[in-house]
Amino acid sequence: MGTRFCLCFRPSNNINEFSDIEAGNQNEKNSLSVLSLDQLRAATSGFSSHNVVSEHAEEAPNVVYKGKLEDGRLIAVKHFTLSAWPDSRPFLEEARAVGRLSNERLANLIGCCIEDDERLLVAEFMPNETLSKHLFQWETQPMKWAMRLTVALYVAQALEYCSSKGQALYHDLNAHRVLFDQDGNPRLSCFGLMKNSKDDKSFTNLAFTPAEFLRRGRVIPESLVYSFGTLLLNLLSGRHIPPSHALDLIRNKNFLMLMDSCLEGHFSNDDGNEMVRLASQCLQYEPHNRPDFKYIVSALFPLQEQTEVPSYVLMGFPHGNIPSKQTVLSPLGEACSKLDLARIHEILLMIGYKEDEEAQTELSFQMWTDQMKERLNFKKQGDAAFRAKEFASAIEFYTEFIDRGSIESVTLFARRCLCYLMSDMAQEALGDAMQALVQHPEWPTALYLQAAALKS
Repeated sequence: MGTRFCLCFRPSNNINEFSDIEAGNQNEKNSLSVLSLDQLRAATSGFSSHNVVSEHAEEAPNVVYKGKLEDGRLIAVKHFTLSAWPDSRPFLEEARAVGRLSNERLANLIGCCIEDDERLLVAEFMPNETLSKHLFQWETQPMKWAMRLTVALYVAQALEYCSSKGQALYHDLNAHRVLFDQDGNPRLSCFGLMKNSKDDKSFTNLAFTPAEFLRRGRVIPESLVYSFGTLLLNLLSGRHIPPSHALDLIRNKNFLMLMDSCLEGHFSNDDGNEMVRLASQCLQYEPHNRPDFKYIVSALFPLQEQTEVPSYVLMGFPHGNIPSKQTVLSPLGEACSKLDLARIHEILLMIGYKEDEEAQTELSFQMWTDQMKERLNFKKQGDAAFRAKEFASAIEFYTEFIDRGSIESVTLFARRCLCYLMSDMAQEALGDAMQALVQHPEWPTALYLQAAALKS
């Protein structure tokens, strides 16, 4: 017969105690209430695809669902395959260990369910999506510098707390693991504290993997510090940048090239230098040269800005509400529908080059050659002319950049498209919008600009 355990962790009070499952469990500190698999099916509408909230492929086939219990609590339910946890005992032990943790910096574990071949974890649901969404895929505004500092501190505090409670390992720390609660505060997902018992896949990208994991095939507490360093790079640059490349920039004292262009003028050099210094410490090759999280928290705390401003204000969230999912035009879509070229220009400036992450990385690797420096100079001059609304000059410089190499930029095509619209050259504008679509078929900006060019 299959094994059947359905457990829900809560602080000790007068709720039902779960009876001793096997010998040796009498000293269990958690009080456990029973949740059946049928209850979780009901909470997630039969594990409907409409309730899937996993964002990245690495989660598959261990999918996360949104659900709602009968008492009204919103939950996140992570469904594991049997191959991930073939033995129910290690899964139960790991879940119990994680279930003992409770902290305002974590999206805490509520419970777990083991029924026959099913392995499920149940956690608090965070309604305002992930750091990855708000840092890399933002639509209306880039994440503010003050909020990036808050994210760094809160994640460091979460990890320091876990370490102090004997949970010093976290698996695959990345921007998908940082969630935002109803108040806009960042919290670290508890799911990353659960180790895959069959195969430790703590790092899903070799470019972001510490050397000791490649040597030994396992994580150590210092490996988590390295992963935190890559998260700091995400916050500084607004993109995925290989640590080796970032360290080259830092060693050459060229850290401004590391910074997100959307942050220009919004942070002091001292604060930027301190964040870069901390990231470089976390990314040291030898594990013993990396700081611990107590030190990291102490370094981040003095940098905090706008602490009197609630997180939901900094993030632009309606307080206490889940963001509306109704379909409406984005600000750029509305501007294009009205052919408000001045507003389109303002939005394109704000968006910057976030859609060119791959090309930008390739550019930065090649930039040291004389030919590349010359080509990049045309881009810089074009950007300066674009900001100054000197659209004829911007067209000239962008054309030189585009014509002189094989690396192309969808953002440059979008910017030159607007320059053409400003210059009453609708046919040329349409050509650039179409070229951007060829490179990035699902980019909304290119689609909106195509519509504006056709309307013009």
